[in-house]
Amino acid sequence: MKRQIVVALALIAGHSLIAVAEGNKACALASPAEIESVLGAKVTGLNSPGTGDSSAQICMGNSSKGSVMLRLAKRRNEGAGSAGEAERKGLEIAKKMGAQVDLKTFGPVTCSTIIPPKSLEEHGFNTTCAISKPPQVAAIEITTKTRADMVPIEKLHLLAEKIAGRF
Repeated sequence: MKRQIVVALALIAGHSLIAVAEGNKACALASPAEIESVLGAKVTGLNSPGTGDSSAQICMGNSSKGSVMLRLAKRRNEGAGSAGEAERKGLEIAKKMGAQVDLKTFGPVTCSTIIPPKSLEEHGFNTTCAISKPPQVAAIEITTKTRADMVPIEKLHLLAEKIAGRF
């Protein structure tokens, strides 16, 4: 009897893990080759850590230059005219901490770079582009170890435009 319970639990757990992997559309937003073309380094381990939240899917990878994250989520209903308010607040917090922040918008694509102050450089140099297509939002975030390896908004926004057609 105990053996049957263990087998049943193993089967249920296995099917749940497969469902999570198959259901994560974030990993299909950009290929490793596309990411490598903007980052200038090989990307490995592009897979889902399993967010445990059906409203958000995340896919993460690494390279010698830093890390990559792809996200696909349902945008919260924040009310009219306030789309992206949480992102703007996050950028304001970064500025208050002494970071240099650049923000550019290309239609439904909003990109930002964050260059941390010297005391926070160990956290990395970030370039993010988010694409809003209500009721969803997708994003690609590349965090590099050095400022010299940062991905320019002009490069990442072109990949974000491709991502826009994939969800």
